[in-house]
Amino acid sequence: MKESAVKKIAVLTSGGDSPGMNAALRAVVRTANYYNIECYGVREGYNGLISNDFLKMGARSVKNIINQGGTILKSARSAEFRTKEGRQKAYDNCVKFGIDGLVCIGGDGTFTGAKIFSEEFGIRVIGIPGTIDNDIFGTDNTIGYDTALNTAMEAIDKIRDTATSHNRVFFVEVMGRDAGFIALNSGLATGALDILIPEKKDSLQDLFSNFRKAEKTGKASSIVVVAEGEKLGSIYDIANSTKEEFPQYDIRIAVLGHIQRGGSPSCADRVLASRLGYGAVVGLMDGQTNVMAGMRSNDVVYTPIEEAIKKHNEINKDLMLISEILAI
Repeated sequence: MKESAVKKIAVLTSGGDSPGMNAALRAVVRTANYYNIECYGVREGYNGLISNDFLKMGARSVKNIINQGGTILKSARSAEFRTKEGRQKAYDNCVKFGIDGLVCIGGDGTFTGAKIFSEEFGIRVIGIPGTIDNDIFGTDNTIGYDTALNTAMEAIDKIRDTATSHNRVFFVEVMGRDAGFIALNSGLATGALDILIPEKKDSLQDLFSNFRKAEKTGKASSIVVVAEGEKLGSIYDIANSTKEEFPQYDIRIAVLGHIQRGGSPSCADRVLASRLGYGAVVGLMDGQTNVMAGMRSNDVVYTPIEEAIKKHNEINKDLMLISEILAI
């Protein structure tokens, strides 16, 4: 490999945590160590850049973390970094430490901050997509998505045991404020009667129609998976409307919440995080900047951050049709 374009780099985790962030951090630190590049960890995301909370990291600094959820560097959303004055402080601290490359692990908010920071001050930045929502363009999967998906699936499987035992209807809310990837795939994997997601135009009448079809086929219990960002209304509103239409139903609500963001990352997330952490460092060494390292067709690719935050991965319409067919 030709001479590296960077000599000292820093890595941070920002925004919502996701399983596999530690595995990505480990890969960044150890890849930098392998190529004799100094590496610093920044605590609490962009807040740490501003408050000068840097930590020199070597290969042993990241031992025994590949299997841990969350992030050992901590994560935060920084209001001050949204100001020019805050970013100036962050840059001054980067200069103080001689940092000429920055790896930012997070979602679209993290990438937006990285892009502005790079454009204002010329520091090289590469993003690594760490978010359970899987809504970042430029990568087939984001770090944490597979783990969150399996967590949701396992929880819904357990809920189904109760639903079947008592002939109940369960409305289960999973995470996905703006994206329905977790809802669609966990719903398909658990045999949900219906799946309500922000990307499609749902209606109560369609939902009620599905319940009536289920009754005709002899279904005595049902699961409806709802993404938290469903535009039809809150899961409580939807459940109440269903109770009004079908007063004979024994309806329960389960909100899975933040259990989907925690836990030990799956094998797929550990491997993805390792490859993208390596790819981010190699990209910086090669002179890349203002790009995100992602995985497409099992290859590491670099997508301009502007594209990654402006575009979004689209829901697979075939999966939506399959889920409807198999729910009969």
